[in-house]
Amino acid sequence: MGFSSPTSMVCCSLGWKSSSLLVHLGLASSSPSGALFSTRRKCPTKKFRVACSSSPDPLLVKAARGDPVSRPPAWMMRQAGRYMAVYRKLAERYPSFRERSETTDLIVKISLQPWEAFRPDGVIIFSDILTPLPAFGVPFDIEEIRGPVIQSPIRSEEGLKALHPIDLEKLDFVGESLRILRQEVGGHAAVLGFVGAPWTIATYIVEGGTTRTYTTIKTMCHTAPHVLRSLLSHLTRAISDYIIFQVESGAHCIQIFDSWGGQLPPYMWERWSRPYIEEIVSEVKNKCPQTPLVLYINGNGGLLERLKGTGVDVIGLDWTVDMEDGRKRLGREISVQGNVDPACLFSPLPALTEEIQRVVSRAGQRGHILNLGHGVLVGTPEEAVAHFFEVARSLNFDTLSRDQEVEDAKLVV
Repeated sequence: MGFSSPTSMVCCSLGWKSSSLLVHLGLASSSPSGALFSTRRKCPTKKFRVACSSSPDPLLVKAARGDPVSRPPAWMMRQAGRYMAVYRKLAERYPSFRERSETTDLIVKISLQPWEAFRPDGVIIFSDILTPLPAFGVPFDIEEIRGPVIQSPIRSEEGLKALHPIDLEKLDFVGESLRILRQEVGGHAAVLGFVGAPWTIATYIVEGGTTRTYTTIKTMCHTAPHVLRSLLSHLTRAISDYIIFQVESGAHCIQIFDSWGGQLPPYMWERWSRPYIEEIVSEVKNKCPQTPLVLYINGNGGLLERLKGTGVDVIGLDWTVDMEDGRKRLGREISVQGNVDPACLFSPLPALTEEIQRVVSRAGQRGHILNLGHGVLVGTPEEAVAHFFEVARSLNFDTLSRDQEVEDAKLVV
């Protein structure tokens, strides 16, 4: 799949570079995507680095690039969070989500809570896809009931003037947290970073927060396409730089969440999301060619074949896609992640075991990262999460193959 080992040495000798956004509209040459902005990279004085290591790649990285593994690595989206009693206790002491997700000590502590409890094969940084917004000119708040709120949505050329190149020094708490996590887990697990895809981030910036209908941004596709393209192009540059920054700070692997890409009809996703994801992938692969990139879209059943062409290494499947069918549609040259239904964690443990084994058997022995088809649900029993990882660690592809041969023989008889 185009990777060479070891991933732990990726980009660690490189400094990050910040993108440059033309300040005034109308004075820049248009980008290939039709944006009003021209972006050039400049090198700031401060560089962020992670110490190189010659340790072998973690199991998750090997699976991501399709290398032979003895079992599928496992982690969970939202594996740190409110379902854990230890997290709820910490949240009582630090009630602000922004404080919890933007303070290095708290980020590290929360990120390590599931690691210490369950020993997953991936430790994802506790953060949010909106975390980098203030670093390029989009302040936001998180209210108790409404969730994220952006007081000045960007819907016009005038609004675009608030944007500026991403200032990665304002995100040093992310970089420092990743460096510490890399040290804490050593070579026993992959450290995962993540970002939101341009379309998904744009939905918050345009709508002013969360939405169920996406009517404002979808209308904007027709009424102010030049403004939306400019916003998406700026987000593409910022997100590309942010990914590279995370890799150089210690992340083994990056997941791109196009959480709301599934809200678009396929032809509109091709126009308003895919080109910007492809641009990000191209830029990151140019700077960090060994770093696996995972793409997850909630409700991606109608987009699978289109996702394959974005250049990412792993496609996350939600639980509404049959794993075997997803494999056939994507082909074996790309890895997959998923896709146990999060609700199965509320089932009796034997039923959960059976579902894990079913998903793994249909995914095959190469290029599969075991995960849920969405994030861990609030109220999920910790016992079930522990069981999930215990079952994952107990799996062995040689044993599974022999068991399958026995079952096939019974059917023949």
